[in-house]
Amino acid sequence: MSDNTTSTKPAKKTAGAFDIRNIIGSLLGLYGVILLLAGLFADKALDKTGGVNANLWTGIVLIVVSALFLGWARVKPIVVPDEVEKVGDDPTRPAPRRRSGGH
Repeated sequence: MSDNTTSTKPAKKTAGAFDIRNIIGSLLGLYGVILLLAGLFADKALDKTGGVNANLWTGIVLIVVSALFLGWARVKPIVVPDEVEKVGDDPTRPAPRRRSGGH
């Protein structure tokens, strides 16, 4: 008989909401929704854009790009290591200079 116990691996920690792709995707999505609503309900200004509802199309594109960013962050999350090795001081880097004047 085989033993069906599963090994309990510690869950990988991800950047989550602090992943820059989530922040960018959320902002693009917010701007996309605003422009989409402006394109649907506000003055279309078709005479200024050559007959194209620019707010509507820009809002749709921003929402699609936002979905791509958020999907990318979900499919390939950034894994945060449990421990980070402390980096030694670089001897080739000059030390910071003290300001004159006693500050």
